[in-house]
Formats: sequence, structure tokens, C-alpha cells
Amino acid sequence: MSDEVKLSPVEGVKEDSQFLRGEIGAELTDGNDHFGKGSVQLLKHHGTYQQDNRDEREGHAGGKSEKSFIFMVRTRIPGGRLTSSQMLAELDLCDELANSTLRITTRQGLQLHGVLKENLRETIRRINQVQLSTLGACGDVERNIMCCPGPYHGGMYDEAQRLASALAHHLAPRTRAYHELWLQDESTGQRQLVGGGNGSEEEEVEPLYGRTYLPRKFKTAIGFPHDNCVDIYTNDLGLLAIVEDEQIVGYNVLVGGGQGVTPSAKKTFPALAKRMAFVRPDQVIDVATAVIQVQRDHGNRADRKVARLKYLIHNWGLPRFKEAVEQYYGGPLPDPHPDDVFGFNDHMGWEAQGDGRWFYGLNVENGRLADTDQWQLKTAVRRICRELNPGIRLTSHQSILFTDLADSAREPLQRILADHGVRTSEQTSAVRRWSMACVAWPTCGLAITESERALPGIIDQLEPELARLGLSSEVFTIRMTGCPNGCARPYNSDIGLVGKAKEKYTVLLGGRLLGNRLNTIYKDLVSREELIPVLVPLFAYFKAERQPNETFGDFCHRKGNDDLQAWSDRYAAQMTP
Repeated sequence: MSDEVKLSPVEGVKEDSQFLRGEIGAELTDGNDHFGKGSVQLLKHHGTYQQDNRDEREGHAGGKSEKSFIFMVRTRIPGGRLTSSQMLAELDLCDELANSTLRITTRQGLQLHGVLKENLRETIRRINQVQLSTLGACGDVERNIMCCPGPYHGGMYDEAQRLASALAHHLAPRTRAYHELWLQDESTGQRQLVGGGNGSEEEEVEPLYGRTYLPRKFKTAIGFPHDNCVDIYTNDLGLLAIVEDEQIVGYNVLVGGGQGVTPSAKKTFPALAKRMAFVRPDQVIDVATAVIQVQRDHGNRADRKVARLKYLIHNWGLPRFKEAVEQYYGGPLPDPHPDDVFGFNDHMGWEAQGDGRWFYGLNVENGRLADTDQWQLKTAVRRICRELNPGIRLTSHQSILFTDLADSAREPLQRILADHGVRTSEQTSAVRRWSMACVAWPTCGLAITESERALPGIIDQLEPELARLGLSSEVFTIRMTGCPNGCARPYNSDIGLVGKAKEKYTVLLGGRLLGNRLNTIYKDLVSREELIPVLVPLFAYFKAERQPNETFGDFCHRKGNDDLQAWSDRYAAQMTP
């Protein structure tokens, strides 16, 4: 009997892939509209997911058995920072090679949807032409590094953004496969020196990741105690800037956050990161590298359901994990600084940057830049970029900041939004402004039910109920996902709505805006039609018995599910004729 652990099939695919090449090159030109199973796994590391448009599938003569293959292409944008020219290039791509929409992600990236296989190489090539990249936007590597997008004039904000860029460069995959597959000039065979990296022949191949990369995806965020807009506790690695006299003196290192759950597997669970250590700014990259190396060498490669860093820390305990990090780093690490998160700014509306210029935060519902019969948001963003040439910052709540604007640009920006019927942040209700949904049905292969297409209608119903109760200005987070994997971070929000079955959701309560507490299941398998009737009594209870300055999430956490349910039962009885 061998004691050797049997690895998951994906580990074998990576091992045999020659650093993420596999059969992708041959399958790109095989005439099929899709890739084989092995290539599908490898393509994620290149920034694209093979998907099936289930709405279109039902229209085929072959019924459900005939899939309609499309691709999602994700651009990695450290700190959510890009230029107007780069945004215009992405908007051009969504019109010319995708489904005419562009989506801001919950991790400050951009996604194109509906790309056909025959257009995949051209799409990735053009993203790189504007000095952006899809490499590492998905897959078993460091994902897009998040950072507070506030464009305020001052050392700490610039320093945090510089760290995001430096970490993204240091932790990026080094494989030359990306250039060979997507950026090589087919007529000359020469690699192009573009946004994906330098493609150097001399550069060592994968000094950090090795042949099999990480056991699972790895997520990092950089934030501030006064502004946890990046939801730092939900990341595998969180770097919380410790500020004294407007200067960053170091970072608290948080480890082991993650949202994904498989309800049928009791061994899986959402987790918030744990406070591990304090490091000086000059130590950050080396300590981050050590954390990833420990996960690389000791994370679970047999069962992908429990392969994230949170499970390693759960099994080992934080003290043992910290000891391992110290061994890889090469020295002891002090305990965390006492500072912790205490504020959250979504950066919406007009704010002075502190350098004589302004930025405007525009709320984008669920991150979707599109033109509809009611408003032409995509066209408005295009005009703003062309005519005003602002800097662009993307937020973790899927919205957009137009930065570096002169005072004279404020009125033209407002006029462009009005001319295209775009609802401003000031015209957006608090509940809608603080809501978030994942893509879900019909394109995400993991989705069980609707999310992005369902949440706006749910909020339409909730807005008048909150107004009736005098709670229209109340700030709380409501996040919806089409499956339990948690891409919209529903497990630490005030209200989480998680798809459990077709048109049925798990309702979770008791998280909070600060993001440093998990919520708990209040009701399971609630139909979409019953979501508002379930929530309204809770808001009535909140209105009647809240404590001074108590948030909705804190109220639900204090009362507990049994108390909340008892009130709801009495409320329903009173409302019954």
C-alpha cells in the first residue's frame, strides 16, 4: 500500500502542460468552437473562461444537449487603475468582438463576455497592445491585486497603489506560453513586448510557482483601517496599511480569507482572514512571497474543494502557519499592530483630490457598462473618456471613478450623464448603491440561478418598503450570487442572498459594512418572490428596536435568528386580515 496522496486531475493537467501550454495552440486552430477539458483548465491562467450561454442553448434545434460556447476574457488591472485610452480600447473590444457590454468586476478588473473562440487571440492581443494583460486574471495563481482606489493627493494613497503594482509584477506568472500563444507575430514568429510582460528568453521559468502553480486561486488586497473598501478580510492575503501622520509605517498581514462554499460538502466554509503579523514596508514583498510559498508547498492538491489557504490555516492553526511563513521568510515577524478596520468609503459622488483637482465616483449597478432603452451608460463613459480624458479607477463595488478632473470639467461630465439618461450616484438610492451581484445565469458555468438579472428588480421592490419605514437613507450591504461560490462576497454582508436552487436562495443576515464579521443563515431555499416578504418584517423590527447608531447587520447579529424569526411570525400574523 502506498501512502502517496492521489492528486486531483487538475494537478495532472498543470504538471503535463509545459508551463500552461498544453494543447491550447493546436486547439486554437482546429476548427471547433470550443476547447477540450485540459485546455479549459489551462486557459483560466491566461485570463479566459470557456462558458456556455444557456439562454442561447435552449434555442438550438438540438435542445439543451447543444451548447452555445462563448468565452469570458478578464483583464487584470492592479488597484483598478487605468487610463481613458485603455478604457476606450476595452469598450471598442466589447462592441467589436464581444457581446457589446463591458463589466467591472468585484476585484477591480474588467470582463468581456460573449467572445467567440475564433476571436479569442485577437481579443487578448489587443488588450496587451494598450499595456494591459489577462495573464493571471484567473487560474491557480495570484489574482488581480486589489487596492483602495481613492485618488487623493498624499503619500499613503500613492504608496499603496505603488505596492499593488510592485506585488502584481513580482507575483505574476513568468511562463513564456502566454506570449507564444497570444502575442507572437504569426508571420515572423517574434514575440511582442507588450502588456503581458517582457517575454525574455533568459528569464527563469516560474521561480515562484513551479510546474504546477498553486493548489488553488490566491487573492490579495491592500487597504486602510479608515477605509476597508477592498473588503480586506475576504482575501487569502490582506495588507492593512498602518498610518501615522499621513504616512504608512507598515502593514498588518492578514491571512486565510475566502468566500467559496460547497453546501453538499460540510468540510467547506466561508472564512475571514486572521491577523498574523506586522511588517515594515520594505518587508512586504518578501513576506507575501513566503505566504504564497507555504500555500504552494502545503496546500491541499488532492481535493480542490478544500485547496484554498483558509483550509490550510484551519487545519494547522495560525501559530503553526506563522512559524512556517517565518521559516520561508528567514526571520521572526512581530505580532500585528493594534489598529484594525473602522471605516468604509465607496468613493461615490464628487470629492476633491487635495491637489486642486476633482474626481467623480459613478455608481454602476452590478458593474455592467451597457446601453439600454432607458439609459446609454456605455456611450456616456465613452464620451467622458474621449472628451475629458480623466484617469480611471475601478472600485471593488463594481463602480468607476473619473479622476484628475479640473473644476471646469465638472459641469460637462454632469451634462454628458444627463444627456444619456444615466442615473448619477446622487440619484441612486442607498440600498441600490450598496448592492452587488455576480454575473450568474446564463453564462457562468457554476451558476444555479439568477443574480445580476434578478437583483435590480428585487431592489425595485425593496426601495418603496424602506421609504415607507423611513429607512431610505440607511446604509447596509446587500449582495447576491447565483451559486454558493461567493464571487460577490455575500458571506460578510449585512444581507446575503445566495443561489441554492433554481429561483431559490439562502438568506444570510448579520454581517456588516466593515466586512469583518461573517453572517449566518436565516432562511434557506427562499423563492425569489418571497425574498421581499422575508426581509420587510426584519426592517420593521429594526426600525422599532434599533439602538442608537446601530446598523442593520449589527442589529440582526445582536438579536439572533430565533428572535428575528419570532418577531417575523408575529408581524405576519398582524398583517393577515
